[in-house]
Amino acid sequence: MDKGTYCLIFRNSGCTVHVGALGSVAFPEGWHIYIGSALGSGGLARLDRHISLARNREKRPKWHVDYLLLDDHFTLGYAVYAPMEERLECLLAATLGGPGVPSFGCSDCRCRSHLLYRAKDPYNEIITTFRSLGLDPVTKTIMSR
Repeated sequence: MDKGTYCLIFRNSGCTVHVGALGSVAFPEGWHIYIGSALGSGGLARLDRHISLARNREKRPKWHVDYLLLDDHFTLGYAVYAPMEERLECLLAATLGGPGVPSFGCSDCRCRSHLLYRAKDPYNEIITTFRSLGLDPVTKTIMSR
């Protein structure tokens, strides 16, 4: 399986969710972009795990993003990813920038956040950002947008 970097794009109705050690986090209504890497032995199969969790909601949360995947206020709309061997999720998060949830999804790096907020669907922005970094983005629709 290919390895790579990905974005999970969620739509939510505005809510507060308990996110593990981060505690209760208030999420404004809109769109949230989670930036992650799939460089381990399973590679981009990690996306399949996220999608399965969002659809079945039967497992216990392991990572910060799992709390969103399991919450009824969040809908996983689509994923954008690019196969690669380099660790670029931090650069992708920094390039996308903007408001985010402090310390979300970035316990193994020095980034401010790997969960960013947008008021509108960020699809075009994400595609443009991937391409600006020399990446060839692939979109995987999960649920209707």
